[in-house]
Amino acid sequence: MDINDLRGLSTAFLMIAFIGLCFWAYSKKRKHSFDEAANLPFADEELNKRTQEDVKHD
Repeated sequence: MDINDLRGLSTAFLMIAFIGLCFWAYSKKRKHSFDEAANLPFADEELNKRTQEDVKHD
């Protein structure tokens, strides 16, 4: 086994890992949690608006 065999094996391993990561990221099981995480910044803005409205009414 020489350095070229090691390079080939590492390339194949990284390609399989990348494909596995893509399947994991785009699986239907993860869609809900990713959508929820994507909306977190907007939830903070809504909380701030509600707090400001409560302060104005007091």
